Amino acid sequence: MNMRERVWILGVPLAPLTAEEALATVAEWLRAERGRTRLIFTPNAEIIARAQVDPELRAALAGADLTVPDGIGVVWASRFLGTPVPERVPGIELLEAVLGLAARQGYRVFFLGGRPGVAEEAAARLSARWPGLQVTGTHHGYFGPDEEEKVLENIRAAAPDILVVALGAPKQELWLTRHKEELTVRVALGVGGSLDVLAGRVKRAPQLFRRLGLEWLYRILRQPERWRRAVFLPRFVLAVLAEALARKRGRE
Repeated sequence: MNMRERVWILGVPLAPLTAEEALATVAEWLRAERGRTRLIFTPNAEIIARAQVDPELRAALAGADLTVPDGIGVVWASRFLGTPVPERVPGIELLEAVLGLAARQGYRVFFLGGRPGVAEEAAARLSARWPGLQVTGTHHGYFGPDEEEKVLENIRAAAPDILVVALGAPKQELWLTRHKEELTVRVALGVGGSLDVLAGRVKRAPQLFRRLGLEWLYRILRQPERWRRAVFLPRFVLAVLAEALARKRGRE
């Protein structure tokens, strides 16, 4: 893969790609001969802040094959630190682009995650949207450690090219990293709550919120219980300011 040098934000690498370039990268991996599984993550400011206190998560993000910034805060941080990424690449939009590609090119897809019934509902709606989409299997995300091997067996038996994992962050990043060698898929994407949106159970933020980079605020307004996760945002800003100061001192 011909990718420009990665941008590092608080120890997390980001590919400085546009959404179109990110899709082209995934398409290249799908065309290649089946080999190792490529992991694709879309960290936002909250996840990068969590990674500062979670070494396993930080290692998982650093070890991914492709990480793109899902969050205006990450784009701001890259610019503030003098190593800008070209644009925000929302995970749900990258996922939709990959699924459209899968429908056109005949790649097989497996949905893992969400509450019981969500993956099936998402598969039905997406198959109606793209009649050529081949969903070869689904499984909810509410399984325990003793069920993991059975879930992995189901995925292998379905033989998908693309594995879509919606276990929520950071669980999905850690789960995919731990089981990467046991998967036989070409690419695997961690997509957070995207299946809930695609299943029609959760409404995505209106365009105005998206343009202003305030999807996170819309989610808190719709789901006030999420405010506890918002405490990572000021931590992220402070960490970026500290990183900028450290870089400045290093240049002096």
